[in-house]
Amino acid sequence: MNYKHLFLLGLIIFLIGQFILVPGNEFVYSLRPIDFAHWSLFVGTLCLIPQIVSFPKSIFSYIGTPLALIGAVCIFGMCVIDLIWWSYPNDEMRMEFTNHISNVPTIWKPFMTIGPSSKIFNLGLLFLSLNYFKKAKAGVILILIADLILWHIIPVPYRLVFGYSLTLIGFSIIFFKKRT
Repeated sequence: MNYKHLFLLGLIIFLIGQFILVPGNEFVYSLRPIDFAHWSLFVGTLCLIPQIVSFPKSIFSYIGTPLALIGAVCIFGMCVIDLIWWSYPNDEMRMEFTNHISNVPTIWKPFMTIGPSSKIFNLGLLFLSLNYFKKAKAGVILILIADLILWHIIPVPYRLVFGYSLTLIGFSIIFFKKRT
């Protein structure tokens, strides 16, 4: 399996996590034996990293790679915190944990403010996709539309599912479009 295939598999796994999150926190807290949603986000993001650091060397990659990696770290941290929340047996304990970490800006800002929004992560992926604009305009445009959805600029229901679905389709076009 090459990095492009692993990247697309990572987006699929990440998207599965987004689907699992749709029913809400109560559903996620009831998952057993593990929090499948946040483990999917974590593993999916991890699968993206080899390709993120392997995009062609260009101005787009020099901007996109650090942004995507910083965003990935924020997603990892968010997942770890969400896994800790999941581990608590009741809402009172979750609230106590929330009150504590929300007062620690070095944890809350990167992992609970930046991590869930993934704006840095998605901006990085958009920049990386620009390496292929001449080859696969449609794929890059889909990723741009996905980012506009993910950033709340284009409102749609289930924005995370739709946004990451378009990201997956966009990168599939980029990686596998035949030159004509």
